[in-house]
Amino acid sequence: MKDIKIAIVSSSFRKEVSDNLEKRCLQTLQRRGVGRKQVDIFRVPGSLEIPLVFKKLAKKAKYDAIIAFGAIVKGQTYHFEQIANECIRGCMDVSWQYEIPLIFEVLAVYDLKDAVERATRKNENKGVEAALTALTMIKLIKQL
Repeated sequence: MKDIKIAIVSSSFRKEVSDNLEKRCLQTLQRRGVGRKQVDIFRVPGSLEIPLVFKKLAKKAKYDAIIAFGAIVKGQTYHFEQIANECIRGCMDVSWQYEIPLIFEVLAVYDLKDAVERATRKNENKGVEAALTALTMIKLIKQL
């Protein structure tokens, strides 16, 4: 685990969600032997900004996986769908183009409490799942 490098791109909007996802992710990575210096964190204003930073990081060919954290909450307009759809599409395009694992935990929810729950609960925590998925994908990609 000492030779891997992971990037986390987190939305500052809905910070209470992203901060908890990051915290649980970092704890899990550390328990699996990934030191804090092996993880770089980049914060963007909102989820729509995640794909551009993801692309810039992927182009560096420095990271073994990139994790995206954020929360998009359904409001009264179509804006929710626009942001959620374009965020995942942009990230997946980059993942395929640069052949780098994307671990996508930008939570698109109908109620903010659902995102907070997924970021803070003990079981099925999305920050923990992101860390474990990143490690699994890194191992698999190295084997291919």
